[in-house]
Amino acid sequence: MASFPVEVLFGIYLGILTGIVPALVSWGFGFVFKYVTGVTVPAFGVVVLAVAIAGVNGGLMALNDPTFTRSANQVRLSVAVIVVLMLSLYAHNAGDKMGAEFPRKLSLRKLTDRTLSTDVVELVGGRGQVAVRVSGDVGDMEGYPSVPADLRREIREWSGTFPADVPLVELEGRVADRLRTEFDLADVAVTLDERARATVNAAPPLGGLSKRIPAGKRGVSVRALLPTGTARGDDVALATDERTYRGQVVSLRSDHARDAAARAVDAADGGTEPPPDPAVAPSLPVADGGDGRVTVAVDTGQTSSLLGTTVNRLTVQSRGTRREYELLSLFRRAGNRVRKVTIREGAPVAGSTIGDAALRDTYGVTALAVRHEGHWQFAPRGSQALAAGDDLFVVGPYDAVTAFREAVV
Repeated sequence: MASFPVEVLFGIYLGILTGIVPALVSWGFGFVFKYVTGVTVPAFGVVVLAVAIAGVNGGLMALNDPTFTRSANQVRLSVAVIVVLMLSLYAHNAGDKMGAEFPRKLSLRKLTDRTLSTDVVELVGGRGQVAVRVSGDVGDMEGYPSVPADLRREIREWSGTFPADVPLVELEGRVADRLRTEFDLADVAVTLDERARATVNAAPPLGGLSKRIPAGKRGVSVRALLPTGTARGDDVALATDERTYRGQVVSLRSDHARDAAARAVDAADGGTEPPPDPAVAPSLPVADGGDGRVTVAVDTGQTSSLLGTTVNRLTVQSRGTRREYELLSLFRRAGNRVRKVTIREGAPVAGSTIGDAALRDTYGVTALAVRHEGHWQFAPRGSQALAAGDDLFVVGPYDAVTAFREAVV
């Protein structure tokens, strides 16, 4: 019999060789069980399984066998068993953790992990920017009316500049939000290639001016001197000889645009294309200053009196600092994202509480608000129940928020 240190070294060597297969089985067992059921296998079960696979007479009971305890190789066999157990427990823990973090839904987009080509990124002020342009014709979206030809042409000619240091999936979302806002689209889907060329499917606005007028308000169109930069959604005050009316801008049209349309008529005179109508100036999202016509949503009771007066002065009211936007900006500076998700039937967190689901430890996200049974709960506690159909606002790193969304939606 060799000396004790040599026996220990032999035992470690034997344990590593023997423990490879039990460790792989323990890892796979822990991963599959956690991924499918969401439950962690008890460590004792992993120990029994690992030792049994290692072939030590069917499990832990062999440690009491006299042929084992009185063997000349007792030291090396004991060390080998300990090494096998340690390897198996470590592999099981790694598999269990991976099963908890592995996304429940995989998409081809996530697997391919598309990125922008480096030659389309421009450095401006030390930060990368990319110019996104629409490529090809603008398609229609299923279930919506067809996009009008003039709106389709405007979208086709649109371009925008965006930061290049965001994932391509998020960049597609930003482009879609910009198009939805600028063209007042009911819905839009954007797919970007590595050259920042956008393939766009769009749905036309489902309503005109009436959709932008809040309930209980009426839209009144008046002529006024429009401050440069006045935009849809601004709160304004309309001063007349008798009183001051307050409302929100829902549409505006500058006389500069009308003059531009008239010049286009002169330029197109004698051409083959029909000239644009100078009486129909385009409605702008932002005014370029000067005289124009603005439509303001005011209280229903003020409609008649405002229509019969002349507006002497239009002033834009300050809304102050939007604290919710400031909070979102702080989240983004820290590398976090805020997303709203709806829990699907059968999701791992459905039927549990925030504390039991361990959102922060398991998914790396924090719940900001929960709508459960029709009621919103802000800064929910760990005892807050979660059920299928509940809405959650969560915050966390982009990858963590994306993985959580794929796991519960």
